[in-house]
Amino acid sequence: MNIAVCDDEVRGRERIRTLLEKEFSQAQTCEFDSGMKLLESVKEGYRPDIVLLDIAMEGMDGMETARRLRKLAEAILIFVTGVKEQVFDAFDVGAFHYLMKPIDEEKMREVLHRAVQEVEKRQCGPRYLLVKAEGSHRRIPVEEILYVENSGRKVILHMKTECLEYYERMNHLQEVLGDGFYRCHRGYLVALSAITGYDHESITVGAGERIYLAKQKYGEFVKLYCRYLKE
Repeated sequence: MNIAVCDDEVRGRERIRTLLEKEFSQAQTCEFDSGMKLLESVKEGYRPDIVLLDIAMEGMDGMETARRLRKLAEAILIFVTGVKEQVFDAFDVGAFHYLMKPIDEEKMREVLHRAVQEVEKRQCGPRYLLVKAEGSHRRIPVEEILYVENSGRKVILHMKTECLEYYERMNHLQEVLGDGFYRCHRGYLVALSAITGYDHESITVGAGERIYLAKQKYGEFVKLYCRYLKE
């Protein structure tokens, strides 16, 4: 399990690290003294399961760091800060909890144990996609997604029971959803589990919806889909 601690104060990071070493010795802890360094590390491939994040940091503050992090990873966010007034903003970015400085070690221990349980539950249970649409955050079960359609600066999630449009880059979503989805056309990303048929020009999903299959991708798609069915 990867736990990131992001705080521009050395003493703040040290206190959290001490508690982590005592309670979660098997966890891999990485420290960052700025939000920018945390984001750069995530862009390079680092995947934290839990992020303990200060708000009042010099340069990029914790709130902006959290907003940008939400577009890159599905980590559990725990704010550790002395800024009481921003508690509602913390939950607006989907924070798991909000802890006040000076740190109450017993409270932090309790919150961290619950966060670890949530990580384990996510790893064992169904995957979710966290999206922000119409002013609120929603957890969308990945297994509900039939396909994704590109729509300018937005994407449209076509699901079993509804469609949801929100701001997101198709390339990033393709990376987040992973091997269970195939980019069959520059404008479409299809769930392999939802496919019910295909021909040289289209793929059929769900109850009969057809989406484009780029001609140059036909051979690659057939090989990948046959391999998926065998697995």
